Amino acid sequence: MSSISEIKDVMPDYAKDLKLNLSSLANNPGMTDQQVYGTALACAYASRNAKLLKAVAAEAKNKLSDEAFQAAKGAAAIMGMNNIYYRFTHLVSEPEYATMPARLRMNIIGKPGIDKADFELFSLAVSAINGCGMCIDSHEKVLKTAGIKKETVQNAVRIASVIHAVAVVLDAEDALAE
Repeated sequence: MSSISEIKDVMPDYAKDLKLNLSSLANNPGMTDQQVYGTALACAYASRNAKLLKAVAAEAKNKLSDEAFQAAKGAAAIMGMNNIYYRFTHLVSEPEYATMPARLRMNIIGKPGIDKADFELFSLAVSAINGCGMCIDSHEKVLKTAGIKKETVQNAVRIASVIHAVAVVLDAEDALAE
């Protein structure tokens, strides 16, 4: 499958709401194409469904610069690491872990190759998928400081929730078809 339209066509009847929500993903008032498609691409990477990733990537390729495309992939990659590490330091009972240096390279966060606020938006959405409250708070604070509206943050998390739910349904249907 190489398009979001094809993904919608294979969604089962019980997931009609997801199909409808997937149809409205591009309609996010106040968000640029880079924000919408970069968020969707980063979330598709984080959601790990090959069919959905290929479809979102194909559509994002037409809407994003090469730099933004790479930044979205980079946000998914770095949050895949950071969300595990910082969720651990937040959840573990021993508070000393949170004071220890992470000693993890995170250069892309400082130099993402695109507008920093957009990269933070992608990172926040992936952090929502990965369930890292500490990272969500950190990215939301940076976005607020950058002047990003709450509606934009909410839209990014809405994109994350739809992309992830569609990935779950596609994975489940593939498993049942085997």
